[in-house]
Amino acid sequence: MPTSALLYPLSVRVNENDEPLVRTILTIDDASNTMTLAGDVPEGARVQLMMSTVDDIVDGASIAAQYAMNGRTNKPELAILISCVGRKLVMDQRTEEEVEEVISVIGTGAAVTGFYSYGEMAPFAGKDACRLHNQTMTLTLFSE
Repeated sequence: MPTSALLYPLSVRVNENDEPLVRTILTIDDASNTMTLAGDVPEGARVQLMMSTVDDIVDGASIAAQYAMNGRTNKPELAILISCVGRKLVMDQRTEEEVEEVISVIGTGAAVTGFYSYGEMAPFAGKDACRLHNQTMTLTLFSE
């Protein structure tokens, strides 16, 4: 599969009012004219090609950090960042930029750690139910 497929993940909406889920293209089988995605795409879902850039990925990390900081009364002391490996492949040597952006939002007082994954289980902001996400960054902030 060409690595350029990582630049074009799919936005998936099951219902018109649902938040879109992102699905990474894992393989393309030309012989059977199919794609294998990282995660389910229910029959009847609306699917749209997306385009990813390094700047968009960094902006997404900043937005995730802003959501994580909303409503906090204490500054975070520990931040666990989980980023999808698809983001890493797109960013190449600029991967530290998304971490630096998160630190600029949460402050320098928190110890920051994390890892890359093949997808993250997390709720949308303000929701309770977890969903499988691809090409996203999830943050968990801890403080006393």
